[in-house]
Amino acid sequence: MNGGNKNSNNPAAGRTLAEISRTRNIGIISHIDAGKTTVTERILFYSGETYKMGEVHDGQAVMDWMPQEQERGITITASATSCRWGDYRLNLIDTPGHIDFTIEVERSVRVLDGAVAIFSAVEGVQPQSELVWRQADRYGVPRVCLINKMDRLGSDYQRVLRHVEERLGARPVLLQLPMGEEAAFSGVIDVVSEQALFFAEKDLGRTVQIGPVPPEFEEQMSQARLQLTEAAADFDDAVMADFLEGNKVEASRLNEALRRGTIACRIFPVLLGSALRNKGVQPVLDAVCNFLPSPLDVPALVGRHPATGECETLACDPARPLRALAFKVMAEEGRRLTYLRIYSGKVRGGALLLNASRGANERVRHLFRMHAHRREEVQEAAAGDIVAVSGCQTTLTGDTLCDPESPLLLEGVTVPEPVVSLAVEAKGAEDRAHLLSTLEYFQWEDPTFKVHEDQETGQTILTGMGELHLEIIIDRLRREYGVQVKTGRPRVVYRETLRRRVERRELFVAMGDRRPESAELLLRLTPLPRGEGVRVVVPAPAPPITKELVAAVEQGVREACLGGALTGYPLTDLEVKVLEIPVEPGTPVPSEQALRGAAQRGVVLAAREGAPMLLEPIMLLQLELPAEHLGKVLGSLQQKRGRVEGLDRRNDLELVRATVPLAEMFGYMTELRSATKGRGSYTMEFQGFEEAPAQVQEQYGLKGV
Repeated sequence: MNGGNKNSNNPAAGRTLAEISRTRNIGIISHIDAGKTTVTERILFYSGETYKMGEVHDGQAVMDWMPQEQERGITITASATSCRWGDYRLNLIDTPGHIDFTIEVERSVRVLDGAVAIFSAVEGVQPQSELVWRQADRYGVPRVCLINKMDRLGSDYQRVLRHVEERLGARPVLLQLPMGEEAAFSGVIDVVSEQALFFAEKDLGRTVQIGPVPPEFEEQMSQARLQLTEAAADFDDAVMADFLEGNKVEASRLNEALRRGTIACRIFPVLLGSALRNKGVQPVLDAVCNFLPSPLDVPALVGRHPATGECETLACDPARPLRALAFKVMAEEGRRLTYLRIYSGKVRGGALLLNASRGANERVRHLFRMHAHRREEVQEAAAGDIVAVSGCQTTLTGDTLCDPESPLLLEGVTVPEPVVSLAVEAKGAEDRAHLLSTLEYFQWEDPTFKVHEDQETGQTILTGMGELHLEIIIDRLRREYGVQVKTGRPRVVYRETLRRRVERRELFVAMGDRRPESAELLLRLTPLPRGEGVRVVVPAPAPPITKELVAAVEQGVREACLGGALTGYPLTDLEVKVLEIPVEPGTPVPSEQALRGAAQRGVVLAAREGAPMLLEPIMLLQLELPAEHLGKVLGSLQQKRGRVEGLDRRNDLELVRATVPLAEMFGYMTELRSATKGRGSYTMEFQGFEEAPAQVQEQYGLKGV
């Protein structure tokens, strides 16, 4: 065990590449209630960062600092912290497990070098586990896995390993064996070092007692080490030769080979433990240091120059120009705190930076190393660091901050589409005065949260990822800012698309400063398969049409798609191709304003000719319920237009996987509890959009189209 010690005040100052190689930027990811925050609390305690372990169920966890988190016992916002484990510095982000807060996972895995994926030994791989695993796959984030809750009744780590293979398509490599089952779980056998590890109860598991493997586990351990060596042999020819010859491979060589396979995302080391019972956390920290990459080990990012489009590969080097990604923004009493992952260069308090995404300068006032909501000010941060800065006035999630003398744009953050809306009205005159400005703070923080005004009713419409997401927003309005609102029933956010291809020539005349200005476009709108989004194709600039005029056309097209054709819901699964931007010889070149107007009007009128239809969001549902209530629940799903995708059984529980329209799911928890006498539960995630039924189409005026 490496052991922990306290942070120095300014760890970034004068950092060398050797020190960066001992940095681990990791996240804790899993399904809700698998034990992420409990594991994080133990990490902070065993590393010496805290002197008392907070518990989620008591509302005392360090990382769950929001009142809403403490009351509900769930993580809502990703919290960053830092600690040391031996010679290694760990920058750690504890992410939410609830689908409504998936953006917190998305933007965290975007900037992380590795992750610890936690699975419950009882429930196994659950729906949100699959979602966060796919998010990590998308960004190529190496992972080690912890099968938690080994002390619980019904725990079965072998079943979890099968789930990882079958549902995640991953190759788990078991590093430990359990000593004892369920309540008798007492420790683990380290297969690599061939030692037994026990965790002393008298000091809350801080002392790890190392001893020989009990005789009754020796045969099982020999078999597990053979399988481990076989996995390591795929990444080291010398290990392969020893494996084929039957020679024993020493632990250090196994670790080196397993590290290569882990960093390549081809294998995923698996450990066992029970965080709540203080067993098995220190080996996870050792595995993070041994197997997960440093900032120097991950593939170099490629950025592009905002003006020329030329690409540049980023080396993780403090001596290079600054390149940093803003991956999270928090509003505190109207002021922004911006979280940065620094990929190259250094930044100090007072530095002038360029926001390359928005073309604006930003002045950094202070730098902080964060410990949940507690700040530790530092003087300098360098490549490989994750820090927070104050003073940035325009920077939002996904923006690039860089050296003004050397601008560069990095890939931003993928933002999922919000699917649920809620109408709110301020209760009093003072509330009305503060409502919109306060909601703007939440939009700084959360790119999945949208606000607009209903033109017909004058109501303010909030749009988010789910009922809980919007409920938390309303609660924060009241508690943090003292704004009281009345709310309506949550509504589904639909999308529009077209049934057929259509072409339209649009001539638009706008009143300029001195004379009318006209612009003409030839547009073609083509429906795309589901899930393709909006694709805009514009012609290359050719005199007299400049690059700026083409950009104005594209902007007009995208704005029109956001406004929809008939219902006001955004257009999707559509290609808009600008075939011509004709300019007659001897006539004035159209202005940006006129071209933007022509694009907006042309798209809307063309879409109305293309037989528009409404798409509704479809959710992937996983239910857990006692077998005796299965028939009633399946009947209810059928009435909700649900489709059962699969049935499975775990002990006395039925596991149902189904798809169901979101419109049918409001208030479903109350209905499910009633049908199962309080014993049923479900989780839900967004799957995609499908054509809405005829009665919904007619309700929105699309009858007979």
